[in-house]
Amino acid sequence: MEAKLGHVFKDAELLKRALTHASADTVRSNERLEFLGDRVLGLIAAQKLHALYPEDSEGALALKFNSLARQEACAKAAEAAGLGEHLILAKSELGSGGRGKPAILACACEAVIAALYLDGGLEPARAFVEKYWAEAFASLSHDMRDPKTMLQEWAQARGTGPQYRHIGREGPDHAPLFRVEVSVKGGEPVTGEGRSKREAEQDAARKMLETLS
Repeated sequence: MEAKLGHVFKDAELLKRALTHASADTVRSNERLEFLGDRVLGLIAAQKLHALYPEDSEGALALKFNSLARQEACAKAAEAAGLGEHLILAKSELGSGGRGKPAILACACEAVIAALYLDGGLEPARAFVEKYWAEAFASLSHDMRDPKTMLQEWAQARGTGPQYRHIGREGPDHAPLFRVEVSVKGGEPVTGEGRSKREAEQDAARKMLETLS
């Protein structure tokens, strides 16, 4: 794990705690580290955005920041860093696919950032973020409104609003697939899919925008 992180810990207990889920040890879990890591990630992301986009307004920077700090981005970084295989989980979580759950991965990712910060200062934490968020930074665009926001604005401009309806869930607990239907006045309903209800709603909104355009 240290090789993947690019940092040899002076206090190995910090890394162990960062990888310990509350299901395995409620007293020495990674929850407190997650709290700190969220703030460290926020500082690093905000600094980088401030430097990369000198012409952006506060609102534009906030939209980009939110896309970098949300659970999906943290879980994706955790997967890229291989944190899942090193997580310390209770047998019940192991049995339900805990190593692949986005919420658990995102929590561990932020905890690892905190552990790097506490053990080596800001630079090891920054190096981790810049490495495993590189794709997320590269995918940033001028208009960072998500599909749901864009569809909401489109509908409001026409005196109406989109209606979302959850129509199904499939798959095991550790890899669910949600299906959501969205409709707008004067159009045919469209169905989206995703690993969470939020992802399914965003997929449905994106598909609806494609049909409207």
